[in-house]
Amino acid sequence: MAKDMNAVAFSALRDRYNAVRSRTEALAAEFSAEDLCVQTMPDVSPGKWHLAHVTWFWETFLLSEALPGYQPFDRRFNYLFNSYYEAIGERHARPERGFLTRPGLEEVLAYRAHVDRAVNDWFDQASAEAIDTCRTVIETGFAHEEQHQELFLTDIKHVLSRNSFPEAAYARTLDTAPDLIATRPDPVWLTFEGGLAEFGHEGDAFAFDNEGPRHKAWLDPFALASRPVSNAEYLAFIEDEGYGRPEFWLSEGWARMQDEGRTQPFYWRRWDGRWTEFTLHGEQALHPDAPVSHLDYFEASAFASWAGARLPEEREWEQAAQGLAVQTGRWASADGLLHPQPQTSATDLRAMFGEVWEWTRSAYSAYPGFAPAAGAIGEYNGKFMCGQFVLRGGSCLTAPDHARTTYRNFFPPDAQWQMTGLRLAKDL
Repeated sequence: MAKDMNAVAFSALRDRYNAVRSRTEALAAEFSAEDLCVQTMPDVSPGKWHLAHVTWFWETFLLSEALPGYQPFDRRFNYLFNSYYEAIGERHARPERGFLTRPGLEEVLAYRAHVDRAVNDWFDQASAEAIDTCRTVIETGFAHEEQHQELFLTDIKHVLSRNSFPEAAYARTLDTAPDLIATRPDPVWLTFEGGLAEFGHEGDAFAFDNEGPRHKAWLDPFALASRPVSNAEYLAFIEDEGYGRPEFWLSEGWARMQDEGRTQPFYWRRWDGRWTEFTLHGEQALHPDAPVSHLDYFEASAFASWAGARLPEEREWEQAAQGLAVQTGRWASADGLLHPQPQTSATDLRAMFGEVWEWTRSAYSAYPGFAPAAGAIGEYNGKFMCGQFVLRGGSCLTAPDHARTTYRNFFPPDAQWQMTGLRLAKDL
């Protein structure tokens, strides 16, 4: 019976491998080779690079370790498609990934096919013990590729936004939005008692190493807004000259706003007196009730200060989310909508999962007792625990398997190109 159960479990691993890999190629199928070769800023990687890098991950961490005699598709790819793994060797500079006209898209797709055949052959011949030994690497590979599916979408969004044709779009047009009228925040506040509680992942289900160990921490009583901050509320901040009032800004954020002359969120534009926003559905009228997105940490922090509130601590967010069904999130993979959708105030928490990543004011650091995994794969998360801030929840572009209360996303405070917003918090 145990052997039969293992066979079912291993078959499910193989099926999921093929499903994840197919999903990546389906996302890219709508685009030309020219679309997938462009790098419009250092944070953005070309779509072709994403297709190759996730394949390099499987080749490097699974096939090269687990399949005796495996021959890499092209040994030069180790230099081209390694992202940041120092233990693996030197790599092509990240800001110059758009210089890589070679290999072409056809060769990258051939690389993917080569690795997919090899992984499926390995599943055919590997013992149950060998597959079980590699389970953590396999599940990390799924999560890694799903992360890059989200990055693929946010990166190609920036590429399309710089296109000469402002109507450039990836998905169907959204419904027409009502007129945008600025509204000061008036959230429904939900209160939490705080106290000593446990945080972080535990159990046998997959989680990244930075989500644990499970540990105790003390929280003072706090309140959390029932929904994320909306476009209309953020417009009120703009109209109140929020970008020109230093009292709301952290020093580095204020300096950046002045140096860059920034006066609005990343994709907002004003056309003929009306506010629009570039989306994966093309240029759209800003919906007043949709969560504001593509804010960096400094903008989120300044808005919260202007609103007389603050950003939540990451453990406050986690405590508030305990017991929520992640199915209440709205995922692009389910309904084809690739932009945050309107929310209304309610007496319960809304849109904790599946609209925008929510900035917290918690610096990204190790939980008590954290230790990175041995070897190169230990560089996945631990080496970035400096100069970054934690985001919680997940966006409309995030894979459903990443929806859990303990998930810790992280970005530097000036990151704007991700689907990032905020939810207000305050002390009691």
